[in-house]
Amino acid sequence: MKKDFFENLIHGIFLIAGLITIAAVLVISIYLIISGLPAISQIGLKNFLFGKTWNPTGANPQYGILPFILTSVYGTCGAILFGTPLAFFTAVFLSKVASQKYKNIFLSGINLLAGIPSVVYGLVGMLVLVPFVRNIFNLSDGASLFSAIIVLSIMIYPSIVKVSVNALDSVPKEYEEASLALGATKIETYFRVSVPAAKSGIIASIVLGVGRAIGEAMAVMMVSGNVSNMPKLFESVRFLTTAVASEMSYSSGLQRQALFSIALVLFVFIMMINAALNFFLKKDKEQSGK
Repeated sequence: MKKDFFENLIHGIFLIAGLITIAAVLVISIYLIISGLPAISQIGLKNFLFGKTWNPTGANPQYGILPFILTSVYGTCGAILFGTPLAFFTAVFLSKVASQKYKNIFLSGINLLAGIPSVVYGLVGMLVLVPFVRNIFNLSDGASLFSAIIVLSIMIYPSIVKVSVNALDSVPKEYEEASLALGATKIETYFRVSVPAAKSGIIASIVLGVGRAIGEAMAVMMVSGNVSNMPKLFESVRFLTTAVASEMSYSSGLQRQALFSIALVLFVFIMMINAALNFFLKKDKEQSGK
């Protein structure tokens, strides 16, 4: 009787926690829709999403966020392109090659990287990376899309490594033993058996990295220049997140509503990424079950 009561209590706590999470997502969604749609309807969806000029305080205010959208897409894709391969091979090494001693040492360092506040990444990037980029490429200003990509790559690295290591560690040893027994080498086993078996976890880690990269504000604001230009690799740019963070404190009227609309666009991007992940994982499970 006591055991049943304890199990029911734990079940109730988990149920309440799940309902709170769902409610929080619904409240955020409804609030962003209510706050963001009026500006979009007033500006016009086409002018808002595909306009190339953001000048809300000019004599003829313009609210085009295409530069912010493209910058966020390019910056996130660049960070994934740079950060994912390094994180993936690090995860395979730590999970399958490194001894337990070195694995613990490396994971401790990676956990420290994951715990560093984003503003510290931005400060180090502003003081070290930006001058380095300026000097090495002979630029007038090193604050650029390239600098933001490098900082984002470093920031998503520990998240991808940690989740990927957990996924690879969860692969049953019998899979690898069977592969080795059939004559495959250890490297072949790692990449042809262990990695495919842990594919869903590895993909989830990459999506987690995408979420952090596309949602980062302070660090990229400090190294990107925060200027609303159309994105070029070595020019100052502004991301969707930095547009909201840099102007929300003094905005009012239509400008403030437009910033909520930017947040709504960002929210939709993240929801689309999660939906795509669920679709491909479900499709992969269906194909594996056939």
